[in-house]
Amino acid sequence: MANRLAQESSPYLLQHRDNPVDWYPWGAEALRRARELDRPLLVSIGYSACHWCHVMAHESFEDPETAAVMNERFVCVKVDREERPDVDALCMEACQAMTGRGGWPLNAFLTPELVPFYAGTYFPRQPAHGMPSWRMVLDAVAEAWEQRREQIRQRAPEILRSLQASVRLAPSEEPIVEERLQEAQAALRGAYDARHGGFGGAPKFPPASVIEFLLARGEREMSLHTLEAMAHGGIYDQLGGGFARYSVDAAWRVPHFEKMLYDNALLARAYLHGWQVSGRPLFERVCRETLDWALREMRGAEGGFYAALDADSEGQEGRYYVWTAAELRERLGPALAAEAIRHFEVSERGNFEDGRNVLQARDPEPAAREEIRRRLLEARAQRVRPGTDDKRLTAWNALMISALAEAGTVLEEPRYTEAARGCAGFLLEELRDREGRLLRTWKDGRARIGGYLEDYAFLLEALITLYESTFEVRWYRAAVELADELIERFADPQRGGFFTTAEAGGAGRGRDAGEPVADASGLRRLAGAGGQEPALPVRRKDLEDSPVPSGNSAAAYGLLRLALLSGRARYEQHALGVLRLLFPLAVRHPLAFGHLLCAADFHISPVREVAIVGPEPQRRPLLRVVRQRLRPHLVLAAGGGEEGEAVPLLAGRRAIGGRAAAYVCERFVCGPPVTTPEELAAAL
Repeated sequence: MANRLAQESSPYLLQHRDNPVDWYPWGAEALRRARELDRPLLVSIGYSACHWCHVMAHESFEDPETAAVMNERFVCVKVDREERPDVDALCMEACQAMTGRGGWPLNAFLTPELVPFYAGTYFPRQPAHGMPSWRMVLDAVAEAWEQRREQIRQRAPEILRSLQASVRLAPSEEPIVEERLQEAQAALRGAYDARHGGFGGAPKFPPASVIEFLLARGEREMSLHTLEAMAHGGIYDQLGGGFARYSVDAAWRVPHFEKMLYDNALLARAYLHGWQVSGRPLFERVCRETLDWALREMRGAEGGFYAALDADSEGQEGRYYVWTAAELRERLGPALAAEAIRHFEVSERGNFEDGRNVLQARDPEPAAREEIRRRLLEARAQRVRPGTDDKRLTAWNALMISALAEAGTVLEEPRYTEAARGCAGFLLEELRDREGRLLRTWKDGRARIGGYLEDYAFLLEALITLYESTFEVRWYRAAVELADELIERFADPQRGGFFTTAEAGGAGRGRDAGEPVADASGLRRLAGAGGQEPALPVRRKDLEDSPVPSGNSAAAYGLLRLALLSGRARYEQHALGVLRLLFPLAVRHPLAFGHLLCAADFHISPVREVAIVGPEPQRRPLLRVVRQRLRPHLVLAAGGGEEGEAVPLLAGRRAIGGRAAAYVCERFVCGPPVTTPEELAAAL
């Protein structure tokens, strides 16, 4: 018999609907039950493409005896971390503070007042490798609650205080200057893997935001080497395009095979920029293949993009993607197979499990590469496809809009631009509540869950990019409306920066949000007795890129750009509030703050504000000059001459003698207009 999760839309929650565990979704019903029984909440968090989440589910959550213990002693709650990043962040921070590590599956035990008091990640069915079994953990936590629950509750204010470190962070008076950004680059150099590219050792994650920062700064060795190494490695799907989540080794050879929408949106854009600065055909190809994969395999009929593809199929991780040498010979014939075996570094023994190979790539490419890819893709299509998490998340779709919009104009590929338009229209029309506020997730025709900071901030950046790609005023106007709502609902007027959750649903209203509730009775009042979304006992700020850019970094970058397009100083002021909070941390820990460093670099650089006015066909040669190179310190507006009222950067600009003209400005102080591509190139 299915449990309560059968009524949910999240593919991850639906994976657990037939568990014997009496799962609740996150919400008021579970909280009421925990209060009535004075029983801890067992909050188990994961996501649909998570391999070890599947393992723990098979070992423990599908076991009737284990489920009986969970049901008897706890109120069990399943959470999709992608739908509820606020719950995930609260429990993850608690887990890292208590154990020194984190990851998924994440299993946290909360008091009925929603304060975490114990947390961990994967626990095996039987004790192994120094880890207790899941049953041992359940027994120990239940015993602690039975015997010491008041002591646990008395520790709640201390726990909450530690969980609000991000909120108590005060703005710094430290100047945001070039020398500090140079220090950040030096720190990255110290962590750089000169042999394999990337930073640090295994496991190794694609550092898209750090690469963007380095490219914007004019650095080439670390950024381009890392892009090349990933493109040749097994982390990149050499047949179908797109990147896996991370590499289990330091050389990018063997991936953890799930494919996430956000990684591929960020990396497609990084490869586009790598191509702009280097001209390497490999980078253009990887950008195109990654976006083509997203359009082919991840786009819904309404124009939105799915969240992820699973790592597993047929009960095995990576089974869909790996090959034996014999399979290549069977599918390709002797001549093509010989080329493929050499190029993809395939061995008879295999470099993965059961004699299979993760395909890698050698340079140069064989002349028959496209024919090899075509045949192997046809063969792969006959295999059991990995599961698809087909929910559409606003934040991740916004990242894909940015990648498609910019690639569409730089590569002069109209279908990318059209896909970006369609996705943006879908988000702005379908992911809204009755009051017009942004929502987080959409599936099967239903949008739900109030938007978080990253939903607003990523979409703000995407709308600006889409405007700069199409010059359709509707996207600029939508960006302004969204920026105003972002500031109204998420800004911290006391310390600067932005909260993760909107004011209407967050904790801390009517008091300093940096101060936790002082006692257990206060926590009970805060938890409330009804409503669909119980308020968490802390209102946090997301600070680091983990793994996507933080909402604060994206808000700062988007608001800085919008300030120059609009001339509205308040946008820059709120962006500077973020930089004052995070810049000192970012320069000390650049791997965790790549997008924030991009925003800081943009802020201190002499940014060019370019307005191009005139008939659309005549604008094209001028626009091509702007787009032929990576220009990270530039904002762009264009129109026929009637858009000045809507887009202030265009106000007062006119064509010259019937010819399209470009105005190059800095802080709204402009040089004389130019009308030829050569003059514009010199002015930039």
